Amino acid sequence: MSSDKLPPVSVQLYSVREQSEKNFDLVLDLISKIGFAGVEPFNLFGKNPRDFKKQVNDLGMEVSSTHFPWATRTMEIGKLSEIIQELGLARAPGGLAPQNVRDIISINKTIDDLGSLMSKLERYGLPLFLHNHHWEFELVDGRPAYHYIQDALPKLQFQIDTYWAANFGKNNPVEEIERVKSRTPLAHIKDGPLLPEKAHVAVGDGNMDFKAIFDTFDADIFEWAVVELDYCDTDMMTALARSYRYLIRENLVRGNV
Repeated sequence: MSSDKLPPVSVQLYSVREQSEKNFDLVLDLISKIGFAGVEPFNLFGKNPRDFKKQVNDLGMEVSSTHFPWATRTMEIGKLSEIIQELGLARAPGGLAPQNVRDIISINKTIDDLGSLMSKLERYGLPLFLHNHHWEFELVDGRPAYHYIQDALPKLQFQIDTYWAANFGKNNPVEEIERVKSRTPLAHIKDGPLLPEKAHVAVGDGNMDFKAIFDTFDADIFEWAVVELDYCDTDMMTALARSYRYLIRENLVRGNV
């Protein structure tokens, strides 16, 4: 892929949550020095959105996307819209719990709830994107639960977490991306042994086929590749740096270094 088509690489700051609680400013500085082009916050650790965005920009990065604030039916949509705009973004994040997709009854309720939430967000010009875990891909009446939701809500966008979409080897993440790639501007990039309860590893050190994954994204739609390691048995910052170097070396993303 030509360099002008490569997606920029960001990091989900949940990966460094423990370090961020101690010294968030240092974490952001270290992330920028690794070379990441962006960050995706899940918590601002006391900073207001404008100041956070300015700090990130001053470090040469962008706020790629956010998991804060989380869009829910009970969230005050006007306030959510204000924060998202202050972060310089144009999409609202959301996600599902296991109980939202455990059977057809809960899936149909989730579809109704998401449709209502999307209608509220549309009044503020905000599309909704969903981030997945593995439970959305468990079979319900013979097909992955997520497929019912994807098919019922054609305006819904996605941040496909490629590792969880593999569902510990039960699913093919390439096929999951393929069916919604026209609605997938974001993705989480993580690696590991594809075994439950086993820690993630630096991107490139596990069992994920990232060349096939990146070849599947629609280059005209896909905006950010977001590295996330939920937990790791090695030093997290070292694992993130190793992930960055792998993705750059394999010509899968572009960064700042």
